[in-house]
Amino acid sequence: MTMKDDPRVLVAAGGTGGHLFPAEALAAALARRNVAVELVTDSRAARHAGAFPPQAVHLVPSATIRGRNPVSLAKTASVLGYGLLKAWLMLPRLRPSVVVGFGGYPTIPPLLAATLRGIPTLIHEQNAVMGRANRLLAPRVRAIATGFAGVLSRDAALNAKATHTGNPVRPAVIAAAASAYPPLDASGTLQLLVFGGSQGARVMADIVPPAIEKLEPLLRTRLKITQQARDEDLPRVRDTYARLQVACDVAPFFKDLPARMAASHLVVSRSGASTVAELSAIGRPGILIPLPHALDQDQHANAGFLMDAGGAIRLDQAEFIPERLAVEIAALAGDPVRLAGMAAAAKAAGSIDAAGRLADLVLRVAGVIPPSR
Repeated sequence: MTMKDDPRVLVAAGGTGGHLFPAEALAAALARRNVAVELVTDSRAARHAGAFPPQAVHLVPSATIRGRNPVSLAKTASVLGYGLLKAWLMLPRLRPSVVVGFGGYPTIPPLLAATLRGIPTLIHEQNAVMGRANRLLAPRVRAIATGFAGVLSRDAALNAKATHTGNPVRPAVIAAAASAYPPLDASGTLQLLVFGGSQGARVMADIVPPAIEKLEPLLRTRLKITQQARDEDLPRVRDTYARLQVACDVAPFFKDLPARMAASHLVVSRSGASTVAELSAIGRPGILIPLPHALDQDQHANAGFLMDAGGAIRLDQAEFIPERLAVEIAALAGDPVRLAGMAAAAKAAGSIDAAGRLADLVLRVAGVIPPSR
């Protein structure tokens, strides 16, 4: 591999940790190749950017389009326009070799500014359905990386510049992926992990504890539950498990979530792209509840990928009621062979080297390494 002098990659990500986690994974892969990486994001997502040194984080104003109200649309356009101007002025100072977007509206100003300045650009789509921000940017960028195969198969023009790299996972996930599925028998402790992400934690607090209450008492004694819950939901979740005498660890956030995922026999969660990528990389069975009402239905498609692979059960939110969840948990708890098979199927569908493949593509787009033959 022949590298130009002092290559510099600017990654743009925002909105949620789900967009920032793959950006973090790419940054780690590029750092191993001595490539400097900086992040441009908005103030809302900056709190998730702890993997980047403070001096390498640059804030650009952004806003999300919500509804069709003319006043709201005008305000959003104004903020995005200001962000575009700020990104335009920022780029000559940062001098990136390439700008890489990971979705979410905060990526629009820096990616558009880069295309206007003639800087090579690339976007990565984590979901099985392309999101709105990436759909806007896709015709303008030089290359598109996808987390799932076939995302753009119906659009010949975009598919021609698409490469399936998979979804990059964080170094902590790669480390957790080395852990074998925990041994389990029909009478042993069942480790259950429950989390909902930034947009879905409340429903987990509403549904999972009542579902656990509906289980047979003997099965409840086998459970060890780790559950992420919002601050306002903590008392009622903890009180329910205490009343049921179920062992639990309930907190608003777990810094070591990949390790806890690896220690689990079963995961109940939303089906964001990062969650599906991490579940499959580590190889753990899931009961996945897609976020409803999303315009793109991306989480429904993401969960379908793992369900079709045999590694998960997908429950739409209308089906996600205590009675149904209790039935699913009881059936899986009584069938360790099935759980182990789902874990193996999930792992077979996953990837831990997507960050390296994406790093290769980024450096090819930047002209830092030759095009692949």
